[in-house]
Amino acid sequence: MGSERRPPGPSYWTPFGAERVMRRDPLAFVAALAREYGDVVCLGLGPIRIYLLHHPDAVKHVLQDNNQNYVKGPVIGRVKVLIGEGLFTSEGDFWRRQRRLAQPSFHRERIAGFAATMVRCTAERLERWVTPARRGETLDILAEMNALTLTVVGETLFGRDLSGEAREAGRALAVALEVTAHRAMSYVVSPIWWPSARNRAFRRAIATLDAVVYDIIDGRRRARHQGADLLGMLMAARDEETGETMSRRQLRDEVMTFLLAGHETTAVALSWTWYLLARHPEIAEQARAEVLSVLGDRAPTLADLPRLPMARMVVEEAMRLYPPVWGIGRQTIGPDEIGGYDIPAGALVNLSPWVTHRHPDFWPDPERYDPERFRPGVERNRPRFAYFPFSGGPRLCIGEAFALMEAQLIAAMTLQRYRLTLADPAAIVEPEPHLTLRPRGGVAMRVTRIEPAAQRRVS
Repeated sequence: MGSERRPPGPSYWTPFGAERVMRRDPLAFVAALAREYGDVVCLGLGPIRIYLLHHPDAVKHVLQDNNQNYVKGPVIGRVKVLIGEGLFTSEGDFWRRQRRLAQPSFHRERIAGFAATMVRCTAERLERWVTPARRGETLDILAEMNALTLTVVGETLFGRDLSGEAREAGRALAVALEVTAHRAMSYVVSPIWWPSARNRAFRRAIATLDAVVYDIIDGRRRARHQGADLLGMLMAARDEETGETMSRRQLRDEVMTFLLAGHETTAVALSWTWYLLARHPEIAEQARAEVLSVLGDRAPTLADLPRLPMARMVVEEAMRLYPPVWGIGRQTIGPDEIGGYDIPAGALVNLSPWVTHRHPDFWPDPERYDPERFRPGVERNRPRFAYFPFSGGPRLCIGEAFALMEAQLIAAMTLQRYRLTLADPAAIVEPEPHLTLRPRGGVAMRVTRIEPAAQRRVS
């Protein structure tokens, strides 16, 4: 192995030495490695080597050009304790089968049909803000966005109103994600049955989430018609070889995957959007002016979205600075070569949207919040994989179009009806890197009602 072209990078005698540094501030840790060592970094953890790739060409190579040489690897295996063998965690023929079954629910025509439900759910949630706005009370925008996106996913994909379960499910989800992230980022973890406080909390959270998910599944099984939504399609699907339908456990894993991934990431993206707009009120007012000029006081429709680019741009730029999925792990099947360096078989590879989205070669003044980077047509000036909040290649998030349409509609309707400001104008909200990049402690905000057009004209 003397001729191996190994990338530069630090080494630690044992994995535990680096684990302490990474756990203290993993975002700063990976950013510092990129600054010091460049676009390809080899992080030695005792006998383990992890390859960190930051250049868009390397990201493209792993996710798209040579994707058949990469699997999700052991870190994702630890996520299975939460979502099982769902579309996010499965591999090979089983993944391809599940993807094929789910794909029709995310065709463009089907997603377009969800717009009216998204608008109605958003209007109902925003109506709840009237009283807090009048009283000058604070809202946790992360909790509000989580409740809203959970309701949207429940109604559009599973035909179930989850608004009554949103609070309890949200608390359970926060615990489950925190524990799962701890397990994913630790070198050694205890079995989930070990009676530690963390594991007991996790098991309680899973029991809460399972109760919601199995109630959705069992309720649909009792219904006379399975329906034409995602759940109905999954329940009606039959294995081509055996003719068998999905087991109750298989359905649970897929429903859990879409329930969690389908609302958590969008809620996080929107929460960061409101935080950034509150810190850049001039951009918020520009986006609001566009919404009011197009919509006035009426609700948006799908046909309005091309005329509301700012409502999408403010979210896309928020996902650049605070990508909901901040790290993507892979493992090589066979050896590879990236950036002039050798990557051995079985190596762990990490792609970091957090770092690549700030790469100074592709993002001028990268720490600045500037939605104009996403003005339609501007993306032609940068590599495709300089921005990959939804991953890419064959494992591109199946719900990308769904999430972007939902976020754009929610952003437009919220800008139309309310002005959001930080409860503490001096507050700096820190990112908390669990499985998603949540705002630490939520985002405390006050909301001020925007007067309807008729009243604005009178005044």
